[in-house]
Amino acid sequence: MTAQLRMRSVGIIAGVVLLDRLTKIWIQRSVTLMDVNPVISGFFNIVHTENPGAAFGFLSQSQGPWRSVLLMGVSAIVMSVILAMLWRPVKNGVAHSFLLHTGLALVFGGALGNAWDRLVRGTVTDFLQVFIGSYEFPSFNVADSAITLGATLLLLDLWKTRNHPAPQPTS
Repeated sequence: MTAQLRMRSVGIIAGVVLLDRLTKIWIQRSVTLMDVNPVISGFFNIVHTENPGAAFGFLSQSQGPWRSVLLMGVSAIVMSVILAMLWRPVKNGVAHSFLLHTGLALVFGGALGNAWDRLVRGTVTDFLQVFIGSYEFPSFNVADSAITLGATLLLLDLWKTRNHPAPQPTS
C-alpha cells in the first residue's frame, strides 16, 4: 500500500508541474505582458503578469539578492518537510489518509512549479485573474491553485481526523 501511495503522489506531483509548466509557457508565448483577455466579463480574465515576489506579491517590491535567497530557502524548507511527510514509513500498519497524501502531493507539486520559475527566470508567471464584485484577487497560476487545493485537503483531513483517531491494526 505504501508503494502505491508513493507512486500516486509522484504522479500527482509530476502532473501538477507538467500542467503548470505548459500553461506558463503558453501564456509567455501567447499573451503580452499586462494584457487582459476577458473570459467571463467582470468575473474571470486571462492575463500575463510576472511576480518577482511570493504569494500575493509579498516581497515583490524588495530589491537585491536576499529576496531570491529568502524565497528559494523557504521553498526548499517547505518542500523538504513535505517530502519527508510523504515518504515517512507507515506507522503501526496504518496508512496515511487519502486526503493527507493527496494534499501533500498537490502542495509539493505547486511549490516545485513556482520554485522552478524563481530559479530559472527569477520571477513567477501568473495568468488567472478572478473578481468577486469589486474585489480583485491577486493573479495566480496552476501551481498556486494546486497549493490552495492541497492546503484545503490538508485542512479537511485535519478536521476529519481531529476527533476520530486512526483505527489501530488488529493482530
